Amino acid sequence: MNVGIDKISFFIPSYYIDMTELANARGVDPAKFHIGIGQDQMAVNPKSQDIITFAANAAQHILNRNDREQIDMVIVATESGVDESKASAVVLHRLLGIQPFARSFEIKEACYGATAGLQFAKDHITLHPDKKVLVIATDIAKYGLKSGGEPTQGAGAVAMLISTNPKILSFENDNVMLTQDIYDFWRPVGYDFPLVDGPLSNETYIQSFQKVWGKNEQKNNRSLTDYAALAFHIPYTKMGKKALTSILANTSEDEKNRLLSRYEESTIYSRKTGNMYTASLYLGLISLLENSEKLQANDRIGLFSYGSGSVSEFFSMRLVKGYQNYLAKDWHKKQFTKRLKLSIEQYEKMFSDTLDVNIMNEFNDKTPYSITKIVNTVRQYNE
Repeated sequence: MNVGIDKISFFIPSYYIDMTELANARGVDPAKFHIGIGQDQMAVNPKSQDIITFAANAAQHILNRNDREQIDMVIVATESGVDESKASAVVLHRLLGIQPFARSFEIKEACYGATAGLQFAKDHITLHPDKKVLVIATDIAKYGLKSGGEPTQGAGAVAMLISTNPKILSFENDNVMLTQDIYDFWRPVGYDFPLVDGPLSNETYIQSFQKVWGKNEQKNNRSLTDYAALAFHIPYTKMGKKALTSILANTSEDEKNRLLSRYEESTIYSRKTGNMYTASLYLGLISLLENSEKLQANDRIGLFSYGSGSVSEFFSMRLVKGYQNYLAKDWHKKQFTKRLKLSIEQYEKMFSDTLDVNIMNEFNDKTPYSITKIVNTVRQYNE
């Protein structure tokens, strides 16, 4: 029985800034942003749009009536939760009109959470093949104005519908997992922004990939030639490339060029969006599928998931025949073309204008599922 991704889509906020303008405002050579970290634009959201806004928009585009009747589990992966107790999945369950007899919950482990959600969904569908699971990765990456992490911010969501006989990708049972208790990135309760040991985070990311890749070679008897492409968690587009090149030393130039070309295709959307935390690996996957002309049915794609702290996982999926017909490429590209560019002054004002749920307030944001008002600390959404 094949289980996998039947539908997949993303949603990003309708505002962005240009990284050249940010570099100039911060007194930095623009090449440091465009080439050094590999970012061209960065998504920015107003306070009337949160992770529920992004998640609902990403999911509603791929769900039909039958899906809503068959879904019996809604999983949200995020490190940008809006409540310390109630899961955002419960709110999304209602907003999306999912049938009531379903399980809804939230997963947290930095940027790894969505991968845990996918594996949970796979096991559930294997046991209940007549059901479907909705997995949504949704986040807002914020480090603070003029901070070292500022150019790696971003926001958005990816929604994935998991089922039997999937139309896009099917899971292979070859997962390799790794857990290490390392403080490379963390955000204590009560802190608005994360604390980051940048050099340690980069080092841990690369070493984690090398470890799970080596275990994959041993456990699954696989080499680079067994993969049509490798997709990575992308906190910034140069990060995944560093990890990939770290295992290419003993391969041919043709193999290097092939894998690096596929990697560049996977970063096209991320270069325009920035870090989406839990969603970044899956935004990269969508970018690869929608921008590569070299992939074909039954190709194996390897995926490296990394969450600081740290948990890593490497697994693979196979492309289903005709997968191109079930992608939302036009809608995704339309999101980029319809965005509004902010000046740095506008961005800084939007960034600093934070939501206070203790203040009764109303908003006039016409974006579907944006926040319309705050009543007794509860967010109400534009339905």
